[in-house]
Order: sequence, then C-alpha cells, then structure tokens
Amino acid sequence: MNRVLKIHEKDNVITALIDLHKDDHVVCDGQEFTLKNNIPAKHKIFIKDLNQGDEVIMHGVLVGKMQDLVHSGDLMTTGNVKHAAEPYSFKNVKYQWQAPDISRFKDKTFKGYKRKDGNVGTANYWLFIPTVFCENRNMDVIKDAMLTELGYSVNGKYKKFAHHLVQAFQEGKDISNFSISDIQSSVTNRLFQNIDGVKFLNHTGGCGGTRQDAASLSQLLAAYADHPNVGGVTVLSLGCQHLQVQQLKADIYKRNPSFDKPLLVFEQQQLLSEEKLVSMAMLETFKGLIEINKSERESVPLSKLCVGVKCGGSDGFSGISANPAVGYTSDLLVALGAKVLLAEFPELCGAEQNLIDRCTSEANANKFIRLMKEYDAQAHAVGSGFYMNPSPGNIKDGLITDAIKSAGAAKKGGTSPVTDVLDYTEPATKPGLSLVCTPGNDVEATTGKAAAGATLILFTTGLGTPTGNPVCPTIKIATNSSLATRMNDIIDVDCGPIIRGEKTIQQMGEDILEYCIKAASGEVIPKAVQLNQDDFIPWKRGVSL
Repeated sequence: MNRVLKIHEKDNVITALIDLHKDDHVVCDGQEFTLKNNIPAKHKIFIKDLNQGDEVIMHGVLVGKMQDLVHSGDLMTTGNVKHAAEPYSFKNVKYQWQAPDISRFKDKTFKGYKRKDGNVGTANYWLFIPTVFCENRNMDVIKDAMLTELGYSVNGKYKKFAHHLVQAFQEGKDISNFSISDIQSSVTNRLFQNIDGVKFLNHTGGCGGTRQDAASLSQLLAAYADHPNVGGVTVLSLGCQHLQVQQLKADIYKRNPSFDKPLLVFEQQQLLSEEKLVSMAMLETFKGLIEINKSERESVPLSKLCVGVKCGGSDGFSGISANPAVGYTSDLLVALGAKVLLAEFPELCGAEQNLIDRCTSEANANKFIRLMKEYDAQAHAVGSGFYMNPSPGNIKDGLITDAIKSAGAAKKGGTSPVTDVLDYTEPATKPGLSLVCTPGNDVEATTGKAAAGATLILFTTGLGTPTGNPVCPTIKIATNSSLATRMNDIIDVDCGPIIRGEKTIQQMGEDILEYCIKAASGEVIPKAVQLNQDDFIPWKRGVSL
C-alpha cells in the first residue's frame, strides 16, 4: 500500500494515506523529503517550499493561497493556507468526452414501477403531505397508528427495550448492564407486498414567513407528489394557511398535466372534529393502498434511472476514493442514457470553470454562472461566503479550504457533458448530467435532488452521515474501511479498497452500479431505508451552505 498520493501532475501538495510521523522519509515523483510534522492520514503535505502569497494547487486547480513560508514536508493547516479559487466565465470550449466502456451493462435491466407518464420508480410509496405545520401533530398520530399495523415500523426493538427497562425498575432489578443487544425485535410482515412504505413529509412551513416561502414550498411538495417513486398521496390541510390546497393542486398539474395518481385531500376546518379528520384520512388512504398494491415491478432499461449524487460528512479521502468512484458510476449511467443529478452549489466553488466548459449550450453555462453568483452574493451579503463552507469535521479530517472540498466533491459528477442546469424544484427532463441548485447542507440537498426527480441517491461520506430521504432510496458509500466497519448499520458500500490499492476507481464504480441495479429492483434495501431515515428539509432560499 502506498503511503502518500499525488492526485494531479500539477499539484504541489500530496495526501497522506496512513498516519505518518515527523522525520519520516517520503518519496514523491522520485524526490525524497523529510516530514517536518506528524501527518495524520487524510491530511495534506507540501512537496516544495512555498512563500507567502504563492498558489496552492490540488486536483490540478487553485485551492488556496499561502499565508506563511512553508517547506517541503510541512503539514497544511488552516493557519498557513486560506481559500482561493480561480475566476470563471463562459469560454465557448468545444468539450470532447470519452465515454466509458458500458459493454458489461448495456443489456442489463432493473425491475421498477412503470408510471403512465413514462417515468419509472425504484420504489412504490404512499405519501402524506401537510400543507402547513399545524397538521404535523395529526400526521404523527396517523403515522403512529398505521405504520406498525401495516408492517413498516422499525422501532419495535426500542419499544421493547423501554418496556424492559420499566419492568426491571418496577421489579427492583439492577439496570446498569442492560443492553439493547439483549432484545430480540419481532419482524412484522408487510400487509401490502407491492408497497415499499408509507411516508410523511412533516415540515415547518405553509404559513408565516413570506408568501414566496409558501409558493416555494408548494412547488417542492408538488414535486414530491409527482415523484416516480410515489403511487398515491394524502393531503392534510388546516384551511386558513398561506399554502392553500388549490395552489398545491395547481402546481402538481402544472408540473405534470397528466397527473393521475390517487390524491386525497382532508381539510380540518371543514370537518366536525380532529377525530373525524384522522379517521377519514386513515380509511380513505387504506382504500388507496389496496389499489396501488396492485402495481408490480417490471423489467425496464437502465436508461430509466435518475440518480442523484451527494456527499456529506466528507473527509480527506472523499476526493480520492468514494467521490471519483461515484463519478465513474455517473459516467456509466450517462453513457447508458440515464439521468444524473449533481447539486450542492456551495461545494462546486473552484470547480466552476470545468463544469462551464462541459456545458452543451451557452444558455446552460450562463444559467449556471448566474445561479452560482447570485447564491454566493447572498452569502456575502450576510457576512459569509462559500469559503466558510467546510465544517469543523471536514477540517479536522483534512479538507482545509472550500476549494479543496469542492474539487473533490465535484468528482461525483464524473466527466460527461452537462446537458442541463436546474434551479431548485425544476424537474430533470434530459438524459445525461444535470446541475441542480441546492445548498450543500445534506438534508436540504437530498430534499432538492428528490424534487428534481432522483429515484436513487448515491451519498458518499467519510465521517458517517445517517441521512436518507422519504421517497428516494439513499445508498451510503464510505470513503474508508474504518468508517464502513465502525458504522456498518448505515453504510452500504465500502470504497476503502481504493485507498489500499486493492481496487481501481473504475472497478469500484462498476460495483456501485451493480448495487444500484439491485437497489432499484428492490432486491437489496439500503440501510437508510431499513432505518426509515426519512429526512426532509425544504430550502427557503435563504443563506444555507
């Protein structure tokens, strides 16, 4: 196993693949130098002397400027390097793409749910939507009443553990050594075998705030109602809120004029009581579940997939293992005629020029430039900026500047041409790679990807992030084997073999696509889905990095 990695021939820093120690000798490009510091794995080492103001190059691009004199063998820190990125503009580059070999996958299919509008779901969910936060309590009542009976609850072992603790306390027993591993959770069989779950989009919007907030929320909820993985919808409304049912319906049919799914609406202020609202919603939904359970999975080409790519809890290995592996998966999918969605605009800072050069039209390039600049200007207006994106966890694990983080994050989108640029909640309609405007925040970004139409999400993580989505199965991909072992209850795929030199990025990318096919067919259930990790946070278009 190599001890260090130089990613690009232009780089003047390298990454430690294992923990290294002061006075260790390291060889890079035939040149040997001595480490001046202890270097934790994932962190960066300067391979040449640099003066204050000099450029720091990684992934072949500008990622920072020197604040102090450093020598070869020194550790990169937030003290000696500050964020910097190249300016960007439309240059009318004629981008040439070398598509990967897809012979292994060209005849493969997945088993999905065909919708009448031509889209295909990788799952079949019934969705509960509140038009306003006032209905969250009723949503919770219905959720608690229905999920266990229908066979979708995952909380049985925790309820048993709580009962075990109460019983032991009442009997005067010592509970200091009790463990949940002593509890056996009974598995409840699904009542409806062709329905993958009943999901609830609790949120804090729909009233208060601005009318623009309500309008944006309506477009988001409409996107979820129209999602290929959704078979039917129940809407709970109070009645007096900003987001009226008529607006939600109008946005649904504007998005999809041929929308024909069951759409059940219950307005609390028009009914006699809360009890009537809840019981009627449960009864009519149950009837709807009987109907959509008649749907069955059918074999369809891989071109019907729409895959979002996301990273969260990133580390110093993200840009050299999981993200480029997912990028190769993305290229395979594009070559197969599928859709791929790359979002997180604050985490494209420094990678803009490459993406602009890959745009298939000047209009798309200019739209991307406008969205990026407007977003960054909003952040600067409140004293922030994309440069403040890295979290303490990112920095601790070697992502010192936003440009370093972004250069690695952008690799999830592979190398294919950019066929479209989408604002928040705009649907993906074109095959190929689309850029989707969302925050970098994990849940806001995955929420936005599903709104754009993602039917699977590939989510890479180096630190461990238990994020999922209510309607879009989210596949967790670890950058390193230590994480995959430590948090095996949330990780689906381990890219650690790339770090150890046991697999190439291309081999790992093909493995990820094989997993996608199984997940899209319902043959394997991603951990986030097993845990009912149904995270949903609408973006109110404020400053969120």
